[in-house]
This record gives sequence, C-alpha cells and structure tokens, in this order.
Amino acid sequence: MAQQGLKQKITAMNWKQLFAVILAGWFIVNLLQSLFTEVMNDEAYYALYGKKLAWGYFDHPPMVALTTYLSALLFGGNLSVRFVTILLQVFTIALMWKVLEEKVPDSKKVVLFFVLTASMIMFASYGFVTAPDVPLLFFATLFLYAYQRFLQKDSWVNALLLCISMTGMIYSKYHAFIIIGFVVLSNFKLLANFKAWVAVVFTAVLLIPHIMWQADMDFITFRYHLVGRNFGFQWDEFLGHFPNQLVMFNPLTLGALIYVLVKFRPKDLFERALFFQIIGFQVLFFLMTFKGYVQPHWTVPTTMAMIVLLYRYSLKDAKLLRFIKRWVAPSILLIFIVRIILVTDLLPERLGFHGKEKRALAIEQVSGELPVVFTGSFQLPSTFQYFTGNEALLLSGVNSRQTQFDIWQQELKYQGKPVFIHGYVHGRSEEYDVDGYQFHGMVTDNFQSVNRVRIKYELPVEEVYPGDVIEIPFEIINPCNFDIDFNHPEFPVRFLITFAKKRKIDFSAGEVSKQFDILAAGAEDKASFCVVVPDLEPGKYQVALTLENKICPAKNSDFASLRIKGR
Repeated sequence: MAQQGLKQKITAMNWKQLFAVILAGWFIVNLLQSLFTEVMNDEAYYALYGKKLAWGYFDHPPMVALTTYLSALLFGGNLSVRFVTILLQVFTIALMWKVLEEKVPDSKKVVLFFVLTASMIMFASYGFVTAPDVPLLFFATLFLYAYQRFLQKDSWVNALLLCISMTGMIYSKYHAFIIIGFVVLSNFKLLANFKAWVAVVFTAVLLIPHIMWQADMDFITFRYHLVGRNFGFQWDEFLGHFPNQLVMFNPLTLGALIYVLVKFRPKDLFERALFFQIIGFQVLFFLMTFKGYVQPHWTVPTTMAMIVLLYRYSLKDAKLLRFIKRWVAPSILLIFIVRIILVTDLLPERLGFHGKEKRALAIEQVSGELPVVFTGSFQLPSTFQYFTGNEALLLSGVNSRQTQFDIWQQELKYQGKPVFIHGYVHGRSEEYDVDGYQFHGMVTDNFQSVNRVRIKYELPVEEVYPGDVIEIPFEIINPCNFDIDFNHPEFPVRFLITFAKKRKIDFSAGEVSKQFDILAAGAEDKASFCVVVPDLEPGKYQVALTLENKICPAKNSDFASLRIKGR
C-alpha cells in the first residue's frame, strides 16, 4: 500500500517539481556523506594543493586545487575539501538532463534518469569525494552539451561554449584530450569547420599559463604520466582491467550498456560520438595494461555517454527497460548500504576509509610541534598535515614515485634544524606504540637530506653479465644553498646503484674513485663509480645512481636501460 501510494504521488507530481526534489535530496545525501565520511588520502593531498595555488601540479592540472581552495574559503572540516565537489555534481546532473533533450518529459522519465545516474558506482562516489575527475565530469558533460548544440547549429555562441568546455576539461585532467580526440574520430568533418578550429585556437590561448608552467618544470607531469608509470606487462593489470570496470560502473548497469552497444547502432553524429567515447576509452586503457599500471577510474569520464545511451534506448526497448526496473534499480539499495558503512569503522583500516586521523594524532603525540619528515608516498604526510595542521615533509626515494612535495621541496628550510623523522632509521630510530598505532621514528637536532643533489652519467655499456665490473663516470651537482656533509654524524652519505625491474628494485654498493667529504653549496664535481654486477635474473633493468643517507635512497639521477644477460 505504501509503495503504491508513493508511485501515485510521483505520477501526480509535476516532472519539474520531482526533478528538483530528487536533486535537492541528492545534494543533502552527499552533504551528509561528506560530513561524516573521513577525508581520503588523495583528498588531503589536494587540500594541500589548494593552500598553494599554482598553474599546475606534479600529478594534475590545477582545477582540483581551485575546488579545494574555494571550499576552504567557505567552510572548515570536511567541507573545506568537499563542498565545491558536492555543488559540481549537482550541476553535472542538471546539465546531463539537458543533454538528453527530452521532448516529452514526465515523472516516470525523471525517475528513470536518476535510477541510471545513481546506479553508476564511481559517479556516485564523486558526489562527495574530491578528485580531479569531479570537475572533469562537469566540463565533459558541458562539452557533450556544447557539441550537441554545435551539431545542430555551428554558431559562434556554440563555438564559444566548446572553447569553455574544452579549456575546463584540460585544466581538470589530461584525459580531456582523449575525450576530444574520440569526438573528432567520430566526425572528421569537424576538421573542415572553421568555427571548430577557432574554438581550438582560443582553447590553446587560454591554456598558455599552464603550458608555461609545464615548460618551467620540464614537462614533469607529462613525463610522469607517459613514462614514469610504465612498469611493463603485468598479469594482474591485464586480468584485472575488465573486472575493475564492473566495479566502477556497476556490473548490472554495465551489462545493460553492453546490450545497447551490441544491439543498436548510433542514429546520428551525436550518438556516434557517444559510442566512440565508451568503446574507445575501454579499448585504449585495456591496451595500456600491456605497458604498465592503469587506474580503473580512468574510464569514468564516459559515465555521461553511458547514461545518455541507456536512457534513450530503454525508452525504445521494453526488455531493456524491464531489466533496469528489476535489476539495476534495486542495486541502488546496495550502493546506499555501502555508503552508510563508509561512515562507520566496520571496514579494515588498510582500505583507507577511516583510521587516518587516529594515526596522525598518534604521530603528533610523539613529534609535538616539530615538522615531521616522511618517506615514500604522499598519503601519510598529506593526511598528517590535514588532521594536525603541523608541517609535514616528504622525501621521495628512488624506490617510490615523485610527487608534488618534490616541487615544493619543503625540507630545504629545515637543514641543520630539529625535525621528527617518521620511519625506520637504522641504528637510530625508536619504536612507538600510541593508541594501538605502532611506528618507528626519531628526533634529530641536525637534519640533513640529499634529495635535491643531481647526478648525471652515461652507462659505458648496454649489456653485461653477472660478475662484470662496470665503471660509470658521473658528475655530481649540489644546487642547494647548504653544504652536503658525507660524514654527517647522524646521516652519513654513501653512493649506491639501483637495478629496477618492473616494481622490484635491488641496491648495490660500489667504490667511488675519489673521497667525498663535503660537497659545498652550488658545487659541481666529477668522479667515477665502480660496481660489480650482482647475480640477478636475466632481463632488461633500469639503473640509476643514488645517494643514501640512512633515511632513504634518494632519486638523484635519471634511469638508464641496462640488459643483464644469462651465462
């Protein structure tokens, strides 16, 4: 009876009123979820972006920094990171409804639209979790809307809308180039359209500040995304790609979409672009699994295309509509239950949904007001600084990826000063147990790091056998305004060579042709490093020269390829 009464109310309600009510409810649910779900590791990282606005960042373009900056202007706590995210998804949904071009809207169609939208798991999560994908989804939807209008009438207003949407997409995430590329592939006539080219030119002009930033940084972001993530073929990446896609989009919704893609053909250029987006993204990133790591959510920008096609064809295909009602709609309840679980402590801490604040406060009890030096990934220093407000520094090792902290280089102002080092330092650190969180660390009054020292070299050979001796001439440069003490009482420095294959790294010591005691500020010197090739399995390795100072082996040089042959 209650269910029947609800259906009657929905049917009787004006579709505009129903749309507004559901959208308002969507906003409120995401608002509550944002308030009570602990900030994620990446969100804390992006919150730091927002405190230091720039035209670019190591990992991403600057739009996500602008979202956290604006959120922090309006609110504190979780909303200081998430409020603009919540608003952007509301605008994205409203714009997506415009893309549908529903000629005869009614309440049932509104419900269908929201069922499809809510069933998209990753899209739903981007209603309360801040990431570069959030503004990308908004501007990608705006781009689809602009392209749809441009196909109907290639006016200057629509060309301007294309320009704005393309600029916003690219400033959000570089996946924008893929979105634009597949639209062009679906309609080569765009290449002959003068107004489309004007939109592209003006987009390029608006991107000049970001391009200049990248040039100043030696295009560090592109080098990281195009080269730094290539670990070679790995079975877990290859086999896990499509199962991960099921999780991203909901296996039931994705199943319905596959039915549409197989059974129907695009009826116009706009739908052709949608087909190209969906299939193109999946094929492209599946092929990329042959080269290295592919994050499952990289295909999320196709969400809008999926919803539009599912909506349109479910109104034409009774079997599809029945499947959505019987299977897709009930799955939303499971998604909602999971969202409730996220605000609790039921899930393991290793999944990253809770426990970060407790961990940060435990470290603070030991470190006090001292700046804390972390090694490895950006997650710990980001969450520590977010939850405590104390400064966190990060030393990226040769065995971990570089991050925005390598651009900020905050550790330089603490050379020779007191800091707390989080992590194991051989022969120096202590073990702590604070509120159940166990960690190693040490306090030093005379901190020294070597991460900004540069080493330039060229391998004298391309192939070696285990047991061979390699002598590598190198040049070492200290660009800092302080001396590097190789005989430092707490952090003495030594030379090592790394042999990296996929995600496994081995270190070997060797002999340096001259004695290094002090490398003065701004100094350059030359020497050679002599090492015996270790007994490693045959294959192609990436090698690098590194300085190790008990805290971590630093990434002081670029990698070079070396093949170790079997005897």
